[in-house]
Amino acid sequence: MDIEKYIGEKTRFVNDALDRLLPPETDYPQNLFKAMRYSVFAGGKRLRPALVLAANEAVGGNAEECVNTACAFECVHTYSLIHDDLPGMDNDDMRRGRPSCHKAFGEATAILAGDALLTLAFELAAKTPSVDNGRILRVIRELSGAAGYAGMVNGQMVDIESEGVEVSFPVLEHIHIHKTGALMASAVRCGAILGGAGEKELESLTRYAASIGLAFQIADDILGVEGSAAELGKPVGSDEKRKKATYPSIIGLKESKEMAKELIERAVASVEAFGEKAEPLKAIARYIVERRK
Repeated sequence: MDIEKYIGEKTRFVNDALDRLLPPETDYPQNLFKAMRYSVFAGGKRLRPALVLAANEAVGGNAEECVNTACAFECVHTYSLIHDDLPGMDNDDMRRGRPSCHKAFGEATAILAGDALLTLAFELAAKTPSVDNGRILRVIRELSGAAGYAGMVNGQMVDIESEGVEVSFPVLEHIHIHKTGALMASAVRCGAILGGAGEKELESLTRYAASIGLAFQIADDILGVEGSAAELGKPVGSDEKRKKATYPSIIGLKESKEMAKELIERAVASVEAFGEKAEPLKAIARYIVERRK
């Protein structure tokens, strides 16, 4: 399938929904809402929302019933980028080819914009239409676990503690699984839950999600070595300057590429039983390691 076309269609679908669901920047206080929209609409692949929608399709779900949750994942992802760029974290001045939120609006506004997007995510998930409350509660639990102390925040903390020190492979894997993989895995699971997936279907999709989540971060590490500033939307080599642990730095560039490829093959095999309905999921998996930004 044409994955660029598929992601483009999902991006437009999600962007239209985000435009409706985010507070208008003309509301008061304008700076807060401008900062939120500035970061959400700065670009990006909308990969996490696409995973929500693709997993929902794979189990025969309805896109309109999971679009709020797809947008919720983009809100959480954007919040994490705003906070990652802050001086107290990664101190990055550029994001997606333009000034980071804190450079455009100031540090205090950026913190509040991130906070607002994180909390908005749970409001959006709770407002899921035409789905029973049991499934909505499962989605909120999934999302909070992936975004919080057991998921993304956990990985970010270990990542910070690992800067400038020698890191073992298990610690590196822990960082990547939690910092990046947890939210991507949760996106797949939430899309499937909203689509009414059975337990066996959910198990298969969870295996798929675990593989692509780790592969995505390995691919990011590789791009950090081989990519250009234009492709990455930020300066090249920032991880190396901060002495961050990456797969190429620990196991080597060639070995990292082989590992990412093996993970994608494993992901594709995990969803074979879904037949044609899983083609978008398979294409997204391959796209993850082939992308250049």
